[in-house]
Amino acid sequence: MKGFQKEGKHLFNQDGGIFMGAKRLIQNSKIGLFGVPYDGTTSFRPGARFGPSAIRETSNGLETYCPQLDLDLNDINFTDFGSLDIPFGDPEPVIKLVKNATKKLLDLNIKPLILGGEHSITSGSVAAVAENYHDLILVQLDAHADLRNDWLGSNYNHACTMTKCLEILPSKKLFQLGIRSGTRKEFERIQEEKSLIIHEKDKPATNLDKALNPFLGKPIYLTIDLDWFDPSLLPGTGTPEPGGYFWNDFAAILNVLKKHQIVAGDIVELAPQLDQTGISSILAAKVTRSILMLLNLSIKNN
Repeated sequence: MKGFQKEGKHLFNQDGGIFMGAKRLIQNSKIGLFGVPYDGTTSFRPGARFGPSAIRETSNGLETYCPQLDLDLNDINFTDFGSLDIPFGDPEPVIKLVKNATKKLLDLNIKPLILGGEHSITSGSVAAVAENYHDLILVQLDAHADLRNDWLGSNYNHACTMTKCLEILPSKKLFQLGIRSGTRKEFERIQEEKSLIIHEKDKPATNLDKALNPFLGKPIYLTIDLDWFDPSLLPGTGTPEPGGYFWNDFAAILNVLKKHQIVAGDIVELAPQLDQTGISSILAAKVTRSILMLLNLSIKNN
């Protein structure tokens, strides 16, 4: 671990804030988060590269205790590694860096949580996690299907990230919640693969519970594109889509996921400068707190 600590100084930039309750050292840590400040494939409103720093800075405005999950971050030993130093330009080198960084955490038996940045980065972390967990299942909260084969001349675009993940994922098992935007071909693919889980607003996540129940104990990667939330609640995102969900809906999903083995995840597409109120960043920080706690529950239940 000491060797990694030295190497990590070159891999991660630790300037700026740290997520509330986190440590920089990795001794006894079982969960680690790192940022990926990249939005090079953004196709509408840029700014997601500022997401990781905004989440960290606003996290200190929240309580460390979550009454829903009855957990406190102060009781969880987790590391904030900082953010990757990434090259500007094409996504492929960034995705490779994300994969390598995720793999380094997994090699230390640390469950990774990645803060974006935009959604193209997910295929890198999923690739690393799938090498450790061949029966890995992917759960996606998102407004957009992200199942294009290519977009704007690249098949590594954020609009293609689920296609890339399915190419990597041995189980080929994807559950999608909140999808309300995409091409006709994408929705035809969703229907063929029966990947869409309908969540009724302001109600328990019964459909998700039924869909995941046969997979109790199986490893799950959770990817959360923050445009899953309604833009009236979270306007600070690059591609907002009306008709989204609210915190009570997210809480209902947490009640289902806390029974399962969440082994890794990411939270992407916060563009904080698009919301001058700062509410979007606060919400993203609270989502991050919740997912850190789900990762901890998975460790305790394993």
